[in-house]
Amino acid sequence: HLQVKLTQQAFHNTSMQQSPHTKVFVQRDFSDGLSVKFQTRYPTELEGRVDKATYEITINTINDMFADAESIGTKTCFESCFACLTAYTSLLCMDTLYEKTLKKVRRYTEEQNHAIYMSRGVMLIDPAERGLRILEINIYSIETQQR
Repeated sequence: HLQVKLTQQAFHNTSMQQSPHTKVFVQRDFSDGLSVKFQTRYPTELEGRVDKATYEITINTINDMFADAESIGTKTCFESCFACLTAYTSLLCMDTLYEKTLKKVRRYTEEQNHAIYMSRGVMLIDPAERGLRILEINIYSIETQQR
């Protein structure tokens, strides 16, 4: 985890100093209500860098993670009841299902950046860093990758 974070930071710092970059913002999809879901429309700025299928798999996986976290199930009910019975002090020593999902999404975006996106001059920014309002995608100049 630390190595991926350091690699991303080095990539980000090097790219920022050496070349201009483009930011693409994937907006939230409110067609199904207020749940966290990002639009799956393929940004034209990614053409020639990331194929449409790979991009859609990434976005759909992130959307599925948030859908699971926001669904009402036995885990959520138990977690809420247990928190209430302990005057919410239990939340001081354990992560909620939603907090676990935020960490899972962060790990997933880091893994995707390391495995797919960074080698193509693209970097996904964890949606939690932008308040779950947007999914930011930074696209760096090709020259950066050749230096």
